[in-house]
Amino acid sequence: MPFSTRYAPATHHSRLGDEFYDVVQAATFPAHILRYRNHDVSPRIGLDGLTDEEWIRHFGHFDPLPGSLPRPLALRYHGHQFRSYNPDLGDGRGFLFAQLMDSVDGRLLDIGTKGSGTTPWSRGGDGRLTLKGGVREILASERLDAMGVRTSRTLSVIETGEALHRGDEPSPTRSCVLARLSHSHIRIGTFQRLVANDDRASLGHLVAYVLETYYPHLANEPDPAAALYDAATTRMAEMTAQWMTAGFVHGVLNTDNINLTGESFDYGPWRFLPSFDPRFTAAYFDHSGLYAYGRQPEAMMWNVARLGECLIALSSLEKIQSIFDDFWERYERFLDISVLNRLGVNEISRKSSQHLRECLFSFMEESQIGFEFPFFDWYGGPKSQKRAVSGPRASFYAQNSFRPVQDALMQHEPVAGRDLSHPYFTDGVPCLMPVETVEALWQPIATADDWSGLHATMGHIARMKAALGSPPR
Repeated sequence: MPFSTRYAPATHHSRLGDEFYDVVQAATFPAHILRYRNHDVSPRIGLDGLTDEEWIRHFGHFDPLPGSLPRPLALRYHGHQFRSYNPDLGDGRGFLFAQLMDSVDGRLLDIGTKGSGTTPWSRGGDGRLTLKGGVREILASERLDAMGVRTSRTLSVIETGEALHRGDEPSPTRSCVLARLSHSHIRIGTFQRLVANDDRASLGHLVAYVLETYYPHLANEPDPAAALYDAATTRMAEMTAQWMTAGFVHGVLNTDNINLTGESFDYGPWRFLPSFDPRFTAAYFDHSGLYAYGRQPEAMMWNVARLGECLIALSSLEKIQSIFDDFWERYERFLDISVLNRLGVNEISRKSSQHLRECLFSFMEESQIGFEFPFFDWYGGPKSQKRAVSGPRASFYAQNSFRPVQDALMQHEPVAGRDLSHPYFTDGVPCLMPVETVEALWQPIATADDWSGLHATMGHIARMKAALGSPPR
């Protein structure tokens, strides 16, 4: 039996009813070459016992996983795209393939796809994903996870043997199908669609489902819509704060790309900042900088407002407005906590945490030190001072602008259990992911089918995750 005792299939999404999805069929591909399977997360869902052939059968041919969803479901939703409402959205090149229970925390996990073929929502697209796009998603999702950021996880990438033509990269280019894990694929746009269709009954059904499935401790609240809005707002504020301290630029913060469990997903032209720059944009088509690094909190707040508009009919304007008004305070609180987590130090007081964050970001912007370096060099606070001031970036830390950061940081104790002698720190090489690194990893794959660079980088990300541990969430 290839499935372990940790395998626990589920079919929760089918309870929503066919108003929420279309049953679809996966594309047939000319080839199936397994390029990546996530050995870190697959044991949690009981899939670690699958052979490569069995893996391809389920995640390349999409034979249903036993006991889970019998057919793939292309989910329906609307969304604001760059602030313009689009009612013609939905899963256009992917579907919800299966649902499984996480054996570690007991939460539901969705397996969704990218590049698995056309659906009723493809809008003339070919329903495919480039292999480069799959590689980029592996790198982004696994590095975010290693940094403690709420994110979907790439479960599988299988090359599928087709030649794709894209206007934004050299063509023809290779194809793949990707499977990812996320706790939910229900988006803000899922709610927007029901409101646009004036379907209040389905809206109430969706609220009840999301609470029961993702926030079960709130399922019996007297005002379900307000309870859901409160919980989702908190999750979205936390995720945004984590992006900001990771130097992550999502790229396309449309309402159809924000899920109700507050996990990073559906990022396309993502980037990690080379240095602190509020104006930095990831998407070449974001001409106005709407989703620039420094505007991501504002963009998320705008999206949270759109979710609130959907829920007013089931609650009250006063309650929804009160929760919305608290977004920025929650975001800044999570920002302070995330800075502490990234530096591996404990909190003294809320005031001191805010002061440390403000001093650090001011120094990073003024000095233009590489974004990741202060977090790497000073991880552990006082216990890393010698390593930092004698290391390759000592000249940055000798600047007057760093003195307030150092003074603030010296007051904080390192988080217990952090191993500052881990090779990730002692080797002195932080895990960086600028666009130049991504391109350098892709080039040998594209020209010589050489995956050694990617494998080495995934090993580096794993060492980073092991060294940083799991910050509290």
